[in-house]
Amino acid sequence: MSIPAIPAYPLPITNSVPANKVNWSIEAKRSVLLIHDMQEYFVRFYGENNPMIGQLQDNIVALRDWAKLNNVPVVYTAQSSQQTPEERALLNDMWGPGLTTTAPELQNVVAQLTPDEKDTVLVKWRYSAFQRSDLEVLMQNWQRDQLIICGIYAHIGCLTTALDAFMRDIQPFMIADAVADFSEEEHHMALKYVATRCGKVCNVIDVVGQKRPNVTSSEVIPSEAGTLTKASLQQRLLVWLDEDPELFDPDENLIDYGLDSIQVMTLISEWEKQGITLSFEELAQAPSLNAWWELIESQLEPEVRCA
Repeated sequence: MSIPAIPAYPLPITNSVPANKVNWSIEAKRSVLLIHDMQEYFVRFYGENNPMIGQLQDNIVALRDWAKLNNVPVVYTAQSSQQTPEERALLNDMWGPGLTTTAPELQNVVAQLTPDEKDTVLVKWRYSAFQRSDLEVLMQNWQRDQLIICGIYAHIGCLTTALDAFMRDIQPFMIADAVADFSEEEHHMALKYVATRCGKVCNVIDVVGQKRPNVTSSEVIPSEAGTLTKASLQQRLLVWLDEDPELFDPDENLIDYGLDSIQVMTLISEWEKQGITLSFEELAQAPSLNAWWELIESQLEPEVRCA
């Protein structure tokens, strides 16, 4: 009856999300960012040191940073540990008692995503974030009609909130690699339903893209226009890492140098346009320039492999 233990699976990358029926575009001045149910209680079912959850939290942090930079209101949902059986009603039949007063600390949002004083935290009563809350009123007061949805779980609360938003003439955007679920199958089911029935699905890079905090325009110029070489890749990395080229070690861990997951996804997206398909997981296994170039080189045409 309770939520099962959840194993890691790959979060969707750009080329694995479903085709959208609508061509809506996120506009910061129209948007609200919803961080859905990222509480210790729900996250704990993924177990300790789950790499998927680490990536998920990094992606949500990137969305939140983008929201702060662009004056987009940030709203959290969080279930209360004070719910009575009568208040939970049918949720008891489906999921058991849920959060209880025996472990009130599990009500907290995970530390990496702790709300600040400018954020809004709504009590979550049912699957939809709109149910028994003033989310719609807040959005009307803010004069915003787009809802960017991230968090857990994709096929339950996130999906229901997206559908509920659509029914209220609010454009929902589900961020494919900033939601997580019970399984990869259920995750993709949620994405497909939103993309074909009630909203638009996109990736974190589609939202934060060229508007990441502390990034200048020269840092986000894609390399897709020219031929990808090892030298051009190193130059691309050095812009982000702010490292002296003479001191840069091509065998050194790029994460230790300061490369973050959003920058990695930016590269993945650029490489896809050049016919190079690599996953975040493949790159994370050996995050160095030399290791990445070996992976890239295996997909390049023979005449450019030695560049």
